[in-house]
Amino acid sequence: MKKLGSRSSTSDVLQDKNLTGRTIVITGSNCGIGFEAAQALASAGAKVIFACRNIEKGEDALNRCKALHPQSNLAFFPLDLASADSIKQFCNDIKDETIDTLICNAGLMPTDYQETKEGLEMTVGVCHFGHFLLSTLLLPQLLKAKTASGKAARIVMLSSESHRMPATLNFNKFPLKKTDRYSSLTAYGQAKLCNALFANELQRRYQDKGLTACSLHPGSLITTSFGRDSGVLSLLFKLVSPLTKSPNQGAATTVYCASHENTEQLAGKYFSHCKPVRSSKEANNPVAAKKLWDVSEEWVKTLTN
Repeated sequence: MKKLGSRSSTSDVLQDKNLTGRTIVITGSNCGIGFEAAQALASAGAKVIFACRNIEKGEDALNRCKALHPQSNLAFFPLDLASADSIKQFCNDIKDETIDTLICNAGLMPTDYQETKEGLEMTVGVCHFGHFLLSTLLLPQLLKAKTASGKAARIVMLSSESHRMPATLNFNKFPLKKTDRYSSLTAYGQAKLCNALFANELQRRYQDKGLTACSLHPGSLITTSFGRDSGVLSLLFKLVSPLTKSPNQGAATTVYCASHENTEQLAGKYFSHCKPVRSSKEANNPVAAKKLWDVSEEWVKTLTN
């Protein structure tokens, strides 16, 4: 097999792999690296469930994937990670599916302060709290899949090298509030740190029950729709695009973590360029990970009160 690295494509990763019988849910799979991961995994035989906020774009992505791989097994269900009701409805919609893998890919970086429907700062609300609720609601299905297949189910969290800033997660200003001095970069850094912490805490809590969790950095400034709300960001992304990965190359590490046969080599690790690398000290802080879990659980409880 070709040695994998920073310029590897999803095809390089999936060479000679057959994922028939696997069912994989991918959030934010209508564009960018999410779509590239979805179509690649579908090409290898996996059933792929597209989970996207915009119904029109989600259905279009499914149709584009079907055109690329006519024999693929695909489904689409709407999912808005900024709405707890939408997350609950999505989980109900797929309650009869045997899910082997959940890829928490969806993300955003608003340039101004915005809130989810439950009043959380949007970046952390979607990237962490939305994925926390989704993951915990789907845990019974994931653990059941392990029992049925004998292989560990997995949750793959898309983090980023941005998780290194902030150096620590300040729970006194988490999530950021409108009254705080809002910075989109700070909010994004918080969110990506949460992704790594959440993956590590999932691994600690559920490794003995048949779940593997890991996090990853897809690549720097990949051409995505992140800049759609900002002309400055769009221009910046365009200027640096010759130095960055393509969306397909950016999806390679996601596909690697979703398809790698030895889950023990994934467990609790952080990946970049299709190989494990060291994440920040805070990302590996079990105290911070547990506190984040507790804070997230408290938020979930407020939804039923």
